[in-house]
Amino acid sequence: MQQEKRYSEMTQHELRQEIAKLQEQARKAEQMGMVNEFAVLERKVHMARAYMLDPKMFNPGEIYEIEGAPGEYFKIEYLNGVFAWGYRLKGDGKEEALPISLLKSLK
Repeated sequence: MQQEKRYSEMTQHELRQEIAKLQEQARKAEQMGMVNEFAVLERKVHMARAYMLDPKMFNPGEIYEIEGAPGEYFKIEYLNGVFAWGYRLKGDGKEEALPISLLKSLK
């Protein structure tokens, strides 16, 4: 049995193929009313997309809008790989990590 590659080991082309496959699976799960399965697949798409981005494009101290959550903002404290660690503005003050693919620049 072939062992699956990690997203970090995939080429841009492989990541695009993986994202297309996951989006198709998510579409089917949504049509069948499988809410939990859909949510898991959607998170996997965001993770794969994060590996297609350059973390250097995201800056600690800056504020970004959270994709899919209009009006919600996230301040980056630091980056670790493709994860931005920080805090949601107007959140509960707890530190959390978001894949950089969920962050939209306000510029």
